[in-house]
Amino acid sequence: MVRARFTGVGDGKGAVLAAVLAWDGGGGAGWMGVVEDSRAGGLDLKPWGKYSLLYGLAYPLLFHLLDAAAVMGELWDRYLTRAQRRVICRGLGLEPAAARREAMFLAGGHDIGKASRFQMCEPGAWAQLSDELRADVGPWRLMRHERASMHTAVELLAGLGYRLGGNTSPAVRAAQILGAHHGRFLQVDLRGAASVERVSLDLGGPLWQDLRRRYLAQIRYLTGAGTPPPRVSAEAAVLLSGLIMVADRLVSQPHVWMPRAMAPAEGALDHWIRTRRPAGADAEEGWAAEVVTASGLERVDLSAVPFTQAHPRTGGPNRLQASILAQLEPVVREQGAGILVVTDSTGAGKTITGQEAARIFNTHCGTRGMAVLQPTTAIADAAYDTLVDYVAAHKPARAPVSLVHSRSWRSAAWSDQRLLESAGQLTLDEYFDAHQDTAGRPGHRVTVPDPFLRGWDRALLAQFTVATVDQALMAVLPVRYAALRMLALSGRTVILDEIHVATPYMRRLTARLLHWLAAVGTPVVLLSATLAPPVVRELVHAYLAGAGLRPGQLDGLEVEVPYPGWLFAAARDGAITRIEPARAAAHAQATRRRLTVRRQPVRAVRLGTGERTVAAGERLHHIAGEIRPVLAHGGVVIVVCATVADAQDTFRHVARMPWPRPREELVLLHARFPGHQREAVTRRVRAWLGPAGTRPERLVVVTTSLLDMSLDLDCDLMISDLASLGRLLQRAGRLWRFERLWREERGTDRRRPDWILQRGPQLTVLDPVVDGRTEFPHWWGRGEPAFELHAAAHLLAHPPDRSLDLPAQLPGLLEAVSTGIPDTLADLHTAYQAELTGHEHLGQEQAVPPPARTGSLADLYRRPTTAGAAPTREGSRPRRLLACYRRPDGSLYLDPAGTHPLPDSPRLSAPAVRTILEHTLDVPEDWVADAPVWLPESWRQHALLADLTLLTHDAAAPGPVRFGRHVLHLDPDLGLIHDETPL
Repeated sequence: MVRARFTGVGDGKGAVLAAVLAWDGGGGAGWMGVVEDSRAGGLDLKPWGKYSLLYGLAYPLLFHLLDAAAVMGELWDRYLTRAQRRVICRGLGLEPAAARREAMFLAGGHDIGKASRFQMCEPGAWAQLSDELRADVGPWRLMRHERASMHTAVELLAGLGYRLGGNTSPAVRAAQILGAHHGRFLQVDLRGAASVERVSLDLGGPLWQDLRRRYLAQIRYLTGAGTPPPRVSAEAAVLLSGLIMVADRLVSQPHVWMPRAMAPAEGALDHWIRTRRPAGADAEEGWAAEVVTASGLERVDLSAVPFTQAHPRTGGPNRLQASILAQLEPVVREQGAGILVVTDSTGAGKTITGQEAARIFNTHCGTRGMAVLQPTTAIADAAYDTLVDYVAAHKPARAPVSLVHSRSWRSAAWSDQRLLESAGQLTLDEYFDAHQDTAGRPGHRVTVPDPFLRGWDRALLAQFTVATVDQALMAVLPVRYAALRMLALSGRTVILDEIHVATPYMRRLTARLLHWLAAVGTPVVLLSATLAPPVVRELVHAYLAGAGLRPGQLDGLEVEVPYPGWLFAAARDGAITRIEPARAAAHAQATRRRLTVRRQPVRAVRLGTGERTVAAGERLHHIAGEIRPVLAHGGVVIVVCATVADAQDTFRHVARMPWPRPREELVLLHARFPGHQREAVTRRVRAWLGPAGTRPERLVVVTTSLLDMSLDLDCDLMISDLASLGRLLQRAGRLWRFERLWREERGTDRRRPDWILQRGPQLTVLDPVVDGRTEFPHWWGRGEPAFELHAAAHLLAHPPDRSLDLPAQLPGLLEAVSTGIPDTLADLHTAYQAELTGHEHLGQEQAVPPPARTGSLADLYRRPTTAGAAPTREGSRPRRLLACYRRPDGSLYLDPAGTHPLPDSPRLSAPAVRTILEHTLDVPEDWVADAPVWLPESWRQHALLADLTLLTHDAAAPGPVRFGRHVLHLDPDLGLIHDETPL
């Protein structure tokens, strides 16, 4: 049975015809004849929309357009949330039913430009067109079909009653929406390429113009879209463009359109009805509904479960979480969406707080699902596991959770078929085999995404998503398919974790992202342990400005967040709600921790290549002294080094110390190990030092900033090279992290060594000094700003040993860094502020304009870039390096022993691609600028392998390899070793 909600014109063919007879379409008598055109033989169906060269199979363009319109109707009903629909309806000035029909019509018109000389792209299909049409084509002028759709749509939409004027007029913006379905907003030149004269010259004569007009008229009345929108806002245009991209991708899948292309010939009306009719006797849904169901895009509601079921091992909400449940929910119920800022100690449960806030927002704001944004891939991997557990705890029948970052192919969310499909490596038969189950749903885990949701950018569309923040920032950069990313982020609660890590450049991009998210009605949660008040003010003001508050309203808004605690600013009017002071004080007391921070002046000296004796006062000498009690009496110590080179030196020196047992209790972990090796070590450390880990008797972990954030680890002691105060406080959060949890667990056998219990948690900060003054070694390069390091050193030196009471003293420490600047650092601070201003200005220039300052939609794509080159962070992008080993016969292997040949075949298998990728590591671009560009032939056209650089060692004697002045060597124990030598 045809569902009335699909078109709004009736349940059966007779009802559709009756509605058609009464339809005017907004164009008057000039649009008569649509009834005749809808019948079999009424319209020329030879122009193709999809074509298979392998099978010589053509699918009529009109049917492809109607398919997209039909799927758009399903996406409106089942993917869009109430919040997203409100934005679109408001942006079009239409009631929901009319806005839905308008969305379907625009989706149906996306490829109208293919009705032109474009048909010559497939000679076999071109030959099937009538002689008259082939003789009536224009010169085409190398125009892409999406641009042709935009140009020809301007006149056609104006004929349908769309107001045609400047850049913001409905006809122009609707045409730009049609032209954006391949990811880019294009400029409409009304007096040039989009003029009637140029369209009739470039895109064919009167026969083609009449065919396009009749196609568009047919789509308009079949969808029932009879009311042209009085306006098209930038926000609505972006969401509609993203939806059309999704609809087009869904109906363009070969396993979707090919079976329909082999069906008996029919007219437009019969085909339209068939899009809603169940495909088989056992089918419960219509064809378009089945397409959306198979994609995994359908939204689900998680059932209500007890707090302890959603968050096992908590024993119930802590005091801050309880305040969210008691205070925030009634405020959100009354005031709607807004921005929530949560500041709390590391390890105090901010992740759970964010999830509970998302549940509240989704319940009362018309949103569904959440997107958790993390600063790095390692943290995102850990957060993905946490979100999967959270969603699974609600026991849904189906709720895909996706992981989106540059290394997400490692995740269980990616299948081998999707890995090959993303690189164009599947044959058509293999493709159909992979999609023969239209639901595409693994039965063993309800959170594994469906095939459609495993694409690089499509994965963001999943209702529950973990991604690096870069993936979200691309929504406000001129990146292809940025509108798809904005569509994906809207309609749910967005959680930005570890927001304090953002650099000034990234923070400015984040502010623009928050502005857009507010404009599209999206609630946001910011989580941080060390967020400075000026940063809070900047981000909250950016969100509220996007929600429509004027500068005068923002100027007097006080957005100071209690620490620990939270603040909520309502998007509707900027009304502020804070945690009740008594609750904040109670939570601070419950999470109170005391620890000792000791500043240790050291001389920073490299270990070198020989077996030299480390002198007293050297950095390595002090580290060894801190570790000796651990070797003798047990315990867990983490040594955080400023650079990979320092970590490698530290590991080598500590390994030379007398160990009571084999060196398995010493671990080196940094970012310059091959991926498979780094991931294995990270998993092992998380398993040992997590809340339920099998904690070893003694363990020394030598690492870099890789373990700074969001990894749920506990150590007894920590040694750290000098870092900014914020980073040092983050690292201190790993000290005795689970002490309270372990004490509350009855019957636990976990305990720290007696000498550790007597000493208490301690962070030792190694301050590199020369002649009594802090001076950084040259090999530290440009990491954190010099001022922040000097400010931290100055603060720690007065006094050099201090007992910290956290979280009570944390706000004062952060304030002291920014306000208590000594005269000796004044010049450094001035240069630092100038650098910050420069980065902020750069971020402002890179971002797309806010909605209110968007004239032509092409303003959102003025400096086009790609996702791979998107400037989401300062500096050059890293390059991927793959170490391999050459045997005497010239063959290449992944290991020195020659047991794993370098995969190279005309069609690489998915396991082979994974193996290659898992052996890669990231390096700065200039390290490999002078490297040979040779790659195996099968890799050069592979989307995931073509940008690799090979580091080729001699298998018989693996040694350093020189690339210009850079010398690289992959050591099995130390990872990638880098040196620089004069040319």
